[in-house]
Amino acid sequence: MQRCLDRFQSPPWSLVFQPGRKFGVVVVGVGRAGSVRMRDLRNPHASSAFLNLIGFVSSRRDLGSIDEVQQISLEDALSSQEVEVAYVCSESSSHEDYVRQFLNAGKHVLVEYPMTLSSAAAQELWELAEQKGKILHEEHVELLMEEFVFLKKEVVGKDLLKGSLLFTAGPLEEERFGFPSFSGISRLTWLVSLFGELSLVSATLEERKEDQYMKMTVCLETENKCPLSWIEEKGPGMKRNRYLSFHFKSGSLENVPNVGVNKNIFLKDQNIFVQKLLGQFSEEELAAEKKRILHCLGLAEEIQKRCRLQK
Repeated sequence: MQRCLDRFQSPPWSLVFQPGRKFGVVVVGVGRAGSVRMRDLRNPHASSAFLNLIGFVSSRRDLGSIDEVQQISLEDALSSQEVEVAYVCSESSSHEDYVRQFLNAGKHVLVEYPMTLSSAAAQELWELAEQKGKILHEEHVELLMEEFVFLKKEVVGKDLLKGSLLFTAGPLEEERFGFPSFSGISRLTWLVSLFGELSLVSATLEERKEDQYMKMTVCLETENKCPLSWIEEKGPGMKRNRYLSFHFKSGSLENVPNVGVNKNIFLKDQNIFVQKLLGQFSEEELAAEKKRILHCLGLAEEIQKRCRLQK
């Protein structure tokens, strides 16, 4: 798993341009992430030299074009021989359906996290990708953030005693983005990437729907039985913040210092995706990444079930 994480944190110096070889790309969804993806595809970068933005799909709006990039229908994107790659940047609830359609149409897929809202569905999609001989890549830009790179260096070789991670933000619609354990899966991915596979001890959900408030409290433990707590708290007026506290035998780490601006994290993720398209990831690295993603999705699903049982 460490080698795979190193890929996430290093630039793709091994990219070698093949003259005339470009993968045709369509972007599905033109919200914040989709717009950034389109920008990166249009601008000259090491990885975008391998990609050709053909158009975008928007199921909600008739936009015609954005910066001279044409809107195309989903049907045309699926049937076009020019389109070899789909970037799925829609709402989380629609990810599974889009990924399945594009894989069945013989396209490579890059999808924003979470890939699906169930671990069984994610396993099915990976099996489908393997049957079709296509790359299925779930982005994890949170692993490319300067804060995570700092944390990863800080925790290496240290013996954890206990830790906590609290995330606060404004309300988020569960119907569109999934249960909090799925919409907040980037925080869970941080904990798993820092401390290895985790086990669920308990999970509770406090909700006041009339106030658009919710608080999910999850107790986890490492393979060495060290306790980790993860809390997602969301409500009107709550600022987007992350608070962490890790205690080791050798000392404590309370929150992350200002380690700089997170630059081009979506572009860095695209670089990783292109490396996969070019066959520059080993089977070992791909398997470790898949194992981590499925472990996190499985935990998210288990947390959701545990919270639902309390009602």
